[in-house]
Amino acid sequence: MSERILVAVAWPYANGSLHLGHIAGAYLPADVFARYHRLKGNEVLMVSGSDQHGTPITVRADQEGRPPKEIADRYHQDFLRSWQQLGISFDLFTTTDTPNHHAVAQDIFLKLREKGHIYQDTTQLLYCPTCTRFLPDRYVEGTCPFCSFQGTRGDQCDKCGKPLNPVELIDPYCRICSSVPEVRESEHFFLRLSAFNDQLLEWVRRQSHWRQNVLNFTIAFLNEGLKDRAITRDIEWGIPVPVPGFESKRIYVWFEAVIGYLSASMEWAQRSGNAEKWRDFWQRDCKSYYFIGKDNIPFHAIFWPAQLLGARGLYADDPQQHLILPYDVPANEFMNMEGQKISGSRKWYVPMLEALQRYDPDPLRYYLTAVMPETRDSDWSWQGFVERNNSELVSNWGNLVNRVLNMIQRYFQGVAPEPGPLTPTDSALLAAINAGFDAVGGYYDGCKFRAAAQELLRLSTLVNQYLEETSPWKTAKSDRTATGRALHTALQAINALKVMWAPILPFTSQALHEMLGETGTLFGAQKVKTYQESTRSHVALTYAGETAVGAWTRVEIPTGRQLPKPKPLFKQLDESIVETELSRLTRSEVGRQ
Repeated sequence: MSERILVAVAWPYANGSLHLGHIAGAYLPADVFARYHRLKGNEVLMVSGSDQHGTPITVRADQEGRPPKEIADRYHQDFLRSWQQLGISFDLFTTTDTPNHHAVAQDIFLKLREKGHIYQDTTQLLYCPTCTRFLPDRYVEGTCPFCSFQGTRGDQCDKCGKPLNPVELIDPYCRICSSVPEVRESEHFFLRLSAFNDQLLEWVRRQSHWRQNVLNFTIAFLNEGLKDRAITRDIEWGIPVPVPGFESKRIYVWFEAVIGYLSASMEWAQRSGNAEKWRDFWQRDCKSYYFIGKDNIPFHAIFWPAQLLGARGLYADDPQQHLILPYDVPANEFMNMEGQKISGSRKWYVPMLEALQRYDPDPLRYYLTAVMPETRDSDWSWQGFVERNNSELVSNWGNLVNRVLNMIQRYFQGVAPEPGPLTPTDSALLAAINAGFDAVGGYYDGCKFRAAAQELLRLSTLVNQYLEETSPWKTAKSDRTATGRALHTALQAINALKVMWAPILPFTSQALHEMLGETGTLFGAQKVKTYQESTRSHVALTYAGETAVGAWTRVEIPTGRQLPKPKPLFKQLDESIVETELSRLTRSEVGRQ
């Protein structure tokens, strides 16, 4: 029986280019997961968008002397190109600056206020006398009061992960002018998070299928006790507070950005021609997975569920009906680069679009999967990238495909051979490959993508070993039947492995799909569309198309089929790449010092 799966992916701040660490942290795991469930025949909705209201955008805008909207739109286009070229298959990638998102965020704000979960109070904020304004969180840095990490932002510590208010920082300073700010009072709205602490703790303790690191962090956070948190800010850029007298203030981004998962689902439904379709993923039987980095755990495992619980009855006839809570929050740890923390300020990173100019997408996807930081921080190494491309993609999986298809061309003029009766050895191999659908599928379903890649390499190694044992190149002249049987068996095995590899390697799997004489696409195509909303033009990425396979199972390549001439799936990378890429990194870092 098919399932509904909502794949909710972290909203990147539209203030800079995506890099390899971002992709490994949230976007590639989400895409692999979504592609697997589409192949399995499940109903999948994968949504996200550019976070255009965060203070990182206004900081960049101030630095460049440009309007925040211009900055946000520039990087939104950058994101769209990255998704298309890397094959991140969103059903909708939108923005937080659409009329639809504004309306949904304000609806939830008003619903929570109506039910007493939002209240008005005076709070202490940091004010810069030099810049003559209140300082939003990202405009302030200082020392973390919990772990003493210096250079901590005013919203969250990168080292210990604790969410913060700017006034909690030790020795704070203004990021714009370096002045020491003053503490002043301002009137704001607060979300009564403390009221949800016990309910959330009871709910989280039931989530035994969560990753242990996510579960431990969340329970420890809740055991400390939730504090009410301001959800409005003194800032001009963002969603207006829908309350008279607060026209100069905006809804705080941590509160409204997570609402984007819901608003994007509604926008997708509207674009698809069935405006009520979003309810299938939010009010009915559905599993929702939130793919994020570990720094976002509090917002997705605690704060967003509190908002959902508080907004019970919104968009429903039954006042007790709630929008579904997360089924899983498979947050990844961080990826470093060459043993150092990825840093935008030091230019110690590789922009995704630059990497895609130099390398094909599937080798990048493969290595990012192989070293994905699922339960602990991991490291991108250019030496590792070259070695694993050459030894695992080229020499193992790619070489297997080339050997089989080229031997069929050489010995059978490209016609899929008749096998005759299979031997126990042939049947054992096909049985092992068929069992891979359960094993690999279990890893995909459990968000264990590194393990899936390892299992697929093991299976392709089995087929390579089978070829060595049967040696069809040796029997080609003496025993045509044995040659045909061995190549038939190997052909069926690589056709099955093609399906299993497809979530990780969609581009080369599609190429192999065509080399096996199959028609159609394994996955649909993505399209960039421009929508006119009110007086604004909105550019979104949409996914369209059904899978050609439609099932997570092996499909026979019929005997007698004429196969096209094969082409290599992967390119051997020269060792000189390592030195070249390390030199690029070093030059970039030196140039910033």
